[in-house]
Amino acid sequence: MSNNLEETGSKKAGEENPSWRCTVCGFVFFGKKPPKGCPRCHSPSREFRTVLTHRSLVYDGKPADVLLINGSTHRAGNTGFLVDCAEELLRETGVLYQRYNLAEYSIDPCWCCYSIRDESCTYPCRNKEDDMPAFHQMIAASKAVIIASPINWNTMAVRLKIFLDRMTCMENLYHLGKPGLTEGKIAGILICGHEDGAIKTALDIFFVLQQMGFILAPFGIGFRTHGSEYNSSTDADFFRTDNLIAQQIQGVVHNVIEMMRLDPESALRGKLIPVGE
Repeated sequence: MSNNLEETGSKKAGEENPSWRCTVCGFVFFGKKPPKGCPRCHSPSREFRTVLTHRSLVYDGKPADVLLINGSTHRAGNTGFLVDCAEELLRETGVLYQRYNLAEYSIDPCWCCYSIRDESCTYPCRNKEDDMPAFHQMIAASKAVIIASPINWNTMAVRLKIFLDRMTCMENLYHLGKPGLTEGKIAGILICGHEDGAIKTALDIFFVLQQMGFILAPFGIGFRTHGSEYNSSTDADFFRTDNLIAQQIQGVVHNVIEMMRLDPESALRGKLIPVGE
């Protein structure tokens, strides 16, 4: 995220006002509370977080069977609501999980080392300066991932695309003839959007995962769109009251858990033949 941030508000003498950063566009506001909305990108106040000195994400080694990933730029938007619902279900089942909103973390674009030569794309990743190395470790340690994304131009959100791009170093282990870290893990996918592109978005996400040996849970894709005939400002109310998307989220989470309990990762370890471009 750019360091050249616009700022507003003021600090009175003798008064320390906290600062708030819009996780969508980086706008910074000084005040006791975040603004009612971002003046730069028009995101609502719930997209603001208090500004703290950034510390790189570090994997603490604690087990998490399921990684729940919100890939949306709007961490508290409609995709965030889907993730909220999935998180509640995971909590109720007692499954060990960790939730991450990608908008809150620093993930650089892939350096494309593979385009120089195969051996240049290494695991651990050569870029150790952002938060992605910790995500690599958590993915390797987990049993399943549930990834949620909005539909942006008939495909996934850009932050999620960068996140998946950065998994190239794990996928490249197979090309280098080294033991993989991801085959047999389970995947579930949740998609929402204003209009067309849900299935394509879900398959774009899964295509990356299947190249790493992930298994899509049966009935492992849940999606819902509202419709271009409606103003996008009405989407939030629609998704929060729609019974179909609630049923789909419940089904995807349930199916991921049931598939995970079969432990295909252990059963298939060392028995698969990697196939890819």
